Amino acid sequence: MRHLENLQVAGAVGDIPIADLHQEMPLSSPGLKEVQVQDLHCTLLHAVDLGLDNIEQATVDAVIEDVTRYVQTLALFTLTFDRPAVGNAAFEISGWPGDTFTQIVATLTQVMETRCGPFTAAPSRCPRISLAYTSTGAQDINAADLKAALSAVEGPLSGTIRADRLHLVEQRHDGAQIAWNRIAEIALTGEVPA
Repeated sequence: MRHLENLQVAGAVGDIPIADLHQEMPLSSPGLKEVQVQDLHCTLLHAVDLGLDNIEQATVDAVIEDVTRYVQTLALFTLTFDRPAVGNAAFEISGWPGDTFTQIVATLTQVMETRCGPFTAAPSRCPRISLAYTSTGAQDINAADLKAALSAVEGPLSGTIRADRLHLVEQRHDGAQIAWNRIAEIALTGEVPA
């Protein structure tokens, strides 16, 4: 699967003490594919069926210009994330507050739909970071065992992230690995346009 994605890269992921979690839990096992710490992300919008090979560079440039104009009016904000949880399609951590996040998602979805024409929009409904995705063999995962392993991890696994920029990327996901082609990075500056 190949698609464009507005990817929120939020400040220092190191503020959430999850690096050791990768060593303490079976996050990469049959049916579960670990996301490496350097690839942790909080997705805003998947633009499914839309890739660099089927849109003009002028359209990409227009998206970047529109998103930059909007994002530069946003002040940096903080997202707080809970302990990880076992979900239906991923092992992930959910965050809050959702208001600023959902406003950004709505605006980006509108920009992409206006500029890029027909595609399948899969907007995020809340802030979340996936630590591992389900993959081939997921039907054999024992969620109760994963939850027990998670409860055995002592110490905090929650924390905050300062959201300071957005990335527009082209993502490729083959079920086993996620790869990014970074297109643009846009800083949140809180500046009011002249």
